[in-house]
Amino acid sequence: MKIVAATNFQDMSQLAADMIINQVKEKPSSVLGLATGGTVIGTYERIIEDYKKNNTSYEHIHTVNLDEYIGVEPSNPNSYHYYMTDHLFSHINIDTNNVHIPSGLAKDYEEECKKYEKTIEELGGVDLQLLGIGVNGHIGFNEPGTSFQSVTHVEKLTESTRKANMRFFNSLDEVPTQAITMGISTIMKSKKILLLVSGKKKAAILSQLLNGDIDEQVPASILKTHPDVTIIADKDALALVGDEKKRCFSSDKKELSGTNLFSVRTSY
Repeated sequence: MKIVAATNFQDMSQLAADMIINQVKEKPSSVLGLATGGTVIGTYERIIEDYKKNNTSYEHIHTVNLDEYIGVEPSNPNSYHYYMTDHLFSHINIDTNNVHIPSGLAKDYEEECKKYEKTIEELGGVDLQLLGIGVNGHIGFNEPGTSFQSVTHVEKLTESTRKANMRFFNSLDEVPTQAITMGISTIMKSKKILLLVSGKKKAAILSQLLNGDIDEQVPASILKTHPDVTIIADKDALALVGDEKKRCFSSDKKELSGTNLFSVRTSY
């Protein structure tokens, strides 16, 4: 597990975008696992800037999103279909046939989950999965207590998650109570994982992730067992991470030049 210490949200976003852009350049047919929410908006903005400036092509890229709200129309501004179109897809040359997002309006959600798993499998798996983390440790919409063996499924959202997302709605009553989400074992099959963490509100959970046990009550803790995880966190998010964790990890400095990079050794 590698930790990149970014100065602030803007720095974190640029570093994350650079990693994704490098993946696209190295493998133009990559399968990118994408996330939504406030943490990744800056990353998408910088991908768009690069596309406009350098013409990085997404023509042969496939994407699979982590999740979608149950019962929300794709045309609804609060849907993740709308989010992805508005914040990324409509600004780059991606083939819409190569874009995959779970349906929140499926007639049969069990079948929709199976179909989504099959889609990911048929694509050959995810090359690089982008993640955020909830204040309760969720990844995707896999809430505390979700089995590490879970595949794509319908998840009941916790009150803390719904309150965190309330800023996008007019009231808590409007926030959906369920979502269809890529499962933890599905996420863990990704070849590379990139976790972004920003802000003081995420400092406690990041410290718990790095210093605590692997526990299904902290879904993100399973990431410590993955062979290729990079966490990019800004100064505020790293506020509670002890100095002993901040050891230089020089082997990647050429790839992520100008950054403070350190490793967290795990033995799980």
